[in-house]
Amino acid sequence: MTYSISFRERIILYALLTSLTSLSIDALLPALRQIGEEVGVAPPLSTQHVISLFIFGMVFGELLLGPLSDAIGRKKALVLGLCLYAIGTVTSMLAGSLEIVILGRFLQGVGVSGPKIATRAMIRDQFEGDAMARVMSFMFTLFILVPMLAPALGQGVISLAGWRSVFGICLLITVLLGIWLEMRHPETLPVAKRIEFRPKLLVRNSGRILSKRRVALLIIATGIVFGAQLLYLSTAADLFYDAYGIKETFPFYFAVLATGIGLASYVNARLVQIFGTDAMARAAFMGLACVGLLMLLALMLWGGHLPLVALMVFGFSAFFAIGILFGNLNAMAMRSLGQVAGLGASLIASGSSFVATLYAIGIGSFYDGTAMNLAVGFFVAGVSSLVLAEMAAGGDVSPVKAAQ
Repeated sequence: MTYSISFRERIILYALLTSLTSLSIDALLPALRQIGEEVGVAPPLSTQHVISLFIFGMVFGELLLGPLSDAIGRKKALVLGLCLYAIGTVTSMLAGSLEIVILGRFLQGVGVSGPKIATRAMIRDQFEGDAMARVMSFMFTLFILVPMLAPALGQGVISLAGWRSVFGICLLITVLLGIWLEMRHPETLPVAKRIEFRPKLLVRNSGRILSKRRVALLIIATGIVFGAQLLYLSTAADLFYDAYGIKETFPFYFAVLATGIGLASYVNARLVQIFGTDAMARAAFMGLACVGLLMLLALMLWGGHLPLVALMVFGFSAFFAIGILFGNLNAMAMRSLGQVAGLGASLIASGSSFVATLYAIGIGSFYDGTAMNLAVGFFVAGVSSLVLAEMAAGGDVSPVKAAQ
């Protein structure tokens, strides 16, 4: 088959495929309370796990679909991911219990790793220099817009047709993107450049990567920072309702806080070339820790009931720090991967998702209807990640050599 996809169409497709991850999380936030009311809560599971165990599914998807895309081609791995995502979506949409909703969300998380990993590999296969910068710039713009708009979309759909309709929209988008990909986009990895899927070799190279103290510590630090964000995502809908009685206008407040990450990414792009990744990350670690500490003090001052304005200020500041950290931590961890950059990227994504899930579930279990656990989460994330990053700074930076 001959393909004639244009540059513009190509990057729009990549951006939409990649945005499935954010859409799957943010559009469902307004539905969490309704899900709990309809299907019930089944301790130790709660509606928080609808978000956190989606991320846990990505742990396995990122480990599997990254190396698989090197072996069978980007397009096949991406389509496989979309099929798994669709199965998970249907499972959650038809679920009659919280356990089945969460099982479907886990499968969604495994599947969504296909678009996430394969699109990055497709970009690396085709673009270099300024062209790659154009692609990433466009995708970055969408990354800012999706967290801002997805909760409002979800809220609107839920008000018209209930929480199951959110999964229906996700399924429709997945099918349309799959058809678009299959009909219009060529395979970008030639057969001659594919790498045989050899589990023993993957295990050996993974061992070499994770034995690097610098890489291992930065994976944990990245996961803890991601965990602080995931903690907020898991509890935000309940917090705004329980503490402030906010339900219908929740997407507005969520969008305001989401701009903190977008603004931080823009600022970081301007300043990182001046100060360097290490200095920017160090300042953001300390900023996140300070926000958490001040938030704790404010909660004590107001008897545990933080004014809404104060929550918005602290939340925006915390997400600004997290936005600075995301790009820099990944760059720091990738610095010494050498010949195993592809596998290393999968391990960093998978490992940090695993740590984030544990962090969010652990601290989220102490949610008491106030912002106390969120403040603790920000403070502990800032301090512990700073310590880990400083320990990593003294590690070996020589490139990892691939096993044969």
